Amino acid sequence: MSFSTEKEQLAKFQQDEISQHYFEVLRTLISKKSIFAQNIGLKDVATYLGEVFTAAGAHVIVDDSYTAPFVIAEFKSSRKDAKTIIFYNHYDTVPADNDQPWTDDPFTLSVHYGMMYGRGVNDDKGNITARLSAVRRYMRSHKNLPVNITFIVEGAEESASMNLEDYLAKYKKRFQGVDLLVWEDGSKNKEDQLEILGGNKGIVTFNLSVNSADVDIHSSFGGVIDSAAWYLVRALASLRDDKGKILVDGIYDQVIPPNERELSLVRRYANRSASSLTKIYDLQLPVLKTDKEELLHYFFFEPSLTIEGITTGYQGEGVKTILPAYAFCKAEVRLVPGLTPEGVLEAIRTHLDKKGFSAVQLEFTLGEMSYRSDMSAPSVLNVIELAKQFYPKGVSVLPTSAGTGPMHTVYQALGAPIAAFGIGNVNSRDHGGDENVSIADYYTHIELVEALIESYEK
Repeated sequence: MSFSTEKEQLAKFQQDEISQHYFEVLRTLISKKSIFAQNIGLKDVATYLGEVFTAAGAHVIVDDSYTAPFVIAEFKSSRKDAKTIIFYNHYDTVPADNDQPWTDDPFTLSVHYGMMYGRGVNDDKGNITARLSAVRRYMRSHKNLPVNITFIVEGAEESASMNLEDYLAKYKKRFQGVDLLVWEDGSKNKEDQLEILGGNKGIVTFNLSVNSADVDIHSSFGGVIDSAAWYLVRALASLRDDKGKILVDGIYDQVIPPNERELSLVRRYANRSASSLTKIYDLQLPVLKTDKEELLHYFFFEPSLTIEGITTGYQGEGVKTILPAYAFCKAEVRLVPGLTPEGVLEAIRTHLDKKGFSAVQLEFTLGEMSYRSDMSAPSVLNVIELAKQFYPKGVSVLPTSAGTGPMHTVYQALGAPIAAFGIGNVNSRDHGGDENVSIADYYTHIELVEALIESYEK
């Protein structure tokens, strides 16, 4: 089997009229800010996508019942027995503020040495235009689609997919009998294999705060008066041991363990190790799990508790000798099947009270359930075999990722097998500065999706 080189993929991309057209669409999408967290540009981008899909020949619905409009674009086959593929994507992005270094303007699509850069180029606007390019390429050379193709594009994925469940329930009848759902994005790993994933972890995020007095107190009382800072630090330390195990009663009792196929997929394809993590992130503190099998098990199949940030006391120039009266922390627990956001937060509340930290106030901020698949559905196996024809280093098939998204919500509504794969690379820098995608990878994804459509001709 012969594979195209990066140079050959670039040449094909440049000569492909359809791909060039939707590359310009991507350029416009990148230029249009659509940030749910800041309530910027959501309706504008949803409307623009509706226009793009309509021009491509789709039946389009743009529903603005909630803050972030929901876009549905349907390409129908005339075959009575046609199956359905759904592409799930999102048009919202995280911000690109001054805290992140960018070589160029993040909201201008730029190209350097075969790489394209811009906020949302991988997460997730570039995946939308690549998939639409594949649909249009197939339609150009065939009179009829062999499969129904539906794009569902939400605008709140980066903020826990607010109201997605409501939209899916409203249009449930349109999503019956789906053979395959292709998830928003994905990437190649450090071995240059295409990762094909079948799940993600859930999450519950929450705030912890302590008020210990009406005002900050002179630190000369530090030996006789407790402070909000020390109180919160002790409370946080009670939640997790120094190896990363959560110390809250009942958490692990609810966890659904992986089945043998899920375990075997991780053993075969997962390439993370303590040494690779140390190298990638230039770690100055030790990795909590040094044994590779234990590390992979915790990474993919166990919950984790993380401090996102702590604020307390004086942070200005010089010295201010006080006992802080207020301390605040943002925290999260990554969830696995069996755990619910509400149940985990309730268990943490019970734990804090039991350990004598009832003065800690807990505030729920967002939550999503987890989803995991053993990747054995026929439509998923079809994707795996097709992908091997386009990636010389092969594929890496994993039952879940350690990241979070609304897979559980979508699966509960649609009941369809899910495969996540996309245009990214190991250093695409999603949510960071200089978010990027290789143009060769972008075009390979177009070819793979077109081959997926063709596979339904049989």
